[in-house]
Amino acid sequence: MEELFAAFGNYGFPMVVAAYLLVRLEPLIRELQKSVALLTVVVARQGGVNVAEARRLVDGEAR
Repeated sequence: MEELFAAFGNYGFPMVVAAYLLVRLEPLIRELQKSVALLTVVVARQGGVNVAEARRLVDGEAR
């Protein structure tokens, strides 16, 4: 039982901080994702590339 309390004492605080940061930063990450998608569309249109083709190219490179 003492080992359990010691493990919680050693790892509990970092786990709580990590969870808090993930919850706190999730909306910011989603907004950044939307911004990148919008910039992809804008750059594709300026370059004369079809947006669907640009997404297909990006998805192909990611795999």
